[in-house]
Amino acid sequence: MAVGDYHLPYTSTPFEGPEKLLEIWFAPSPACVPDAHAPKNGRIGLRNVPKQVWEDMLDIVKCKVLSVIEGEETDAYLLSESSLFVFSHRIILKTCGTTLNLLGLPRILEIAHKFASLPSVYRCFYSRKSFMFPERQLGPHREWKDEVSFLDAIFPNGAAYTVGKVNGDHWLLYLTTPGQYGANGETTPSSPNSFSLSPLQSENGEENEINQTLQNVETDTPFTQDYTIEILMSNLSHKARESFFLAPPVQDAPSESPSVIGRTVSSTIGISDLFPPHLTTLDAYAFDPCGYSSNALLKWGDGIEDGHSGEGYYTIHVTPEEGWSYASFECNVPLSTSSSSSAKNIPDLHTLIRRVVDIFQPGRLSLTLFISNANNNAEEDEGETAVEVAQRTFKSALTAQRPVSCSSGDSVTGDGSEQNDRMLYKRTDKINYQFGGYNLAFASFELR
Repeated sequence: MAVGDYHLPYTSTPFEGPEKLLEIWFAPSPACVPDAHAPKNGRIGLRNVPKQVWEDMLDIVKCKVLSVIEGEETDAYLLSESSLFVFSHRIILKTCGTTLNLLGLPRILEIAHKFASLPSVYRCFYSRKSFMFPERQLGPHREWKDEVSFLDAIFPNGAAYTVGKVNGDHWLLYLTTPGQYGANGETTPSSPNSFSLSPLQSENGEENEINQTLQNVETDTPFTQDYTIEILMSNLSHKARESFFLAPPVQDAPSESPSVIGRTVSSTIGISDLFPPHLTTLDAYAFDPCGYSSNALLKWGDGIEDGHSGEGYYTIHVTPEEGWSYASFECNVPLSTSSSSSAKNIPDLHTLIRRVVDIFQPGRLSLTLFISNANNNAEEDEGETAVEVAQRTFKSALTAQRPVSCSSGDSVTGDGSEQNDRMLYKRTDKINYQFGGYNLAFASFELR
């Protein structure tokens, strides 16, 4: 519920909006999990892990499950501090505040081994934006070097990067590459404080013949691009922030649940129309006295350049208080860089960026596009790369004045009118990285 002219309350204790993002792949694809051909109730791999097991892991991280939506390929958990996404072959844990994200990692590895017969890690990614209040963090999250040391103690083949200005907005990334230990290039985690597993042993101690089978499956599986776009925004405008504060309660009026209020906010400000509603299952939550989180599962295929289809997600988290206002948007649906011709289609990258930015009206923002490539090396290819095209799209979406409508035909303000006076930005940083198997486009912008 928007507060209108109501004075926005001020909280004296700052909250750390920028999230810690941990993504662990236990296999290259769903087809490579051991029970891929023997689903239980249509579910395979990590999706067969009981909800209570994930909740116990989240107790270590210091957050709780608020709600969950189950899709055909993904389970999306909305948390008290951000989100958890469970796929058959990988898991994404995104947490904000002073949560202990990395302390959940050893338990996640145990869960994958015990409940899904996945004793090895194919790839691991950990990333975050620079903290606003690093002195408030706990455990290994106090400093980047401590986070790297924690991960290095588990993974023998990790690499850490700082992307952007060390004395300004920057993005931190730790990633592993497929090792040489298993048939699929898996890496066996080594954590003396938790467990030690052999990459060629199954849970019952027999030689793991599954790995050889999965190697053949991977060879026959066509390459599917891994794609993640993040838009990390701070210094949100007063107008944008006010929608995320609850209005004062009306005496004797029936109270609405946080989920109902969250859906109302989503519809009012245009979040529900970021993607075509008929392709979207949205789960939203409005916090008291302020704050907002949502997960959405998306069916995609139409409007995608490579012709593939599937189920993706987006997630949004908002900290609206003045002084540390922050909003994040993350999505793994591959977006075309060509203009979308129909409101029924998945939006192109330019359109989506503009829609998101028009909702939150940030004073500063960083964008990252992390995208896999088929040749699995860091060699330069001839011609323009996907990240170079993305950089041009970032710039054109944020520095050119051009109205963009939502899929419903209304502007993102939800009032049915087009905005001709767009907030325009200047680019302050542009960096492209090439890793083994992945490319990264990073750019920062600030209001003109």
